[in-house]
Amino acid sequence: MSIDPSQVRRYAHGSRVPGWDDSADLSKDPAVVPDPATTPVPAHVRTEIEAAMAKYPDVRSATLPSLKIVQREHGWLSPEALEQAACVMRLTPAYLTAVATFYDMFELAPKPEHDIYVCTNISCSLLGADEIYAEMQAVAGQTCNVRGFECLGACEIAPMASVDGEYVGPLTRADCTQIVEDLQAGRDVLPDKQLKKRKVASEHYQ
Repeated sequence: MSIDPSQVRRYAHGSRVPGWDDSADLSKDPAVVPDPATTPVPAHVRTEIEAAMAKYPDVRSATLPSLKIVQREHGWLSPEALEQAACVMRLTPAYLTAVATFYDMFELAPKPEHDIYVCTNISCSLLGADEIYAEMQAVAGQTCNVRGFECLGACEIAPMASVDGEYVGPLTRADCTQIVEDLQAGRDVLPDKQLKKRKVASEHYQ
């Protein structure tokens, strides 16, 4: 099957993910490990991060779970959140920022309450994901953080999205409004299209 390159929209720098061409800020002071004496860290945050660090021989292996902990605490990876994680791990905030910018699940700016990640990789894109993404952005309002995602690994329900971690699909443009309404009402999002509720192959042969 031949693919028309014009169907695969990209940013000017060549990627389908924004921000990959952002330059480094060379005006900042050299990175240092935050001083525990002047960096307040909530006790429960410290305990969770230290528990994650204890699982690995190299504490840097706990970077992703530690970033998740402080992002959950602050709502995003604010400078304060990064300093707290860096203080406990005895790393620099710059190191943690370098890791966080590689992954789409980390937010380096304040964001709305709900996360909607629309998969825009090739399988979803060929089945209309770009239109789904545009519609989702149009109807999202102020309570939803809508982002294109390079791949969510659920091609069997393409075009699909992750809504607050819940995989749903295949999606139509009409589903976009329903998703937002479900979130605003506190309802289960598109229950008939949730991946976790699809029957597995073994159930068909019992």
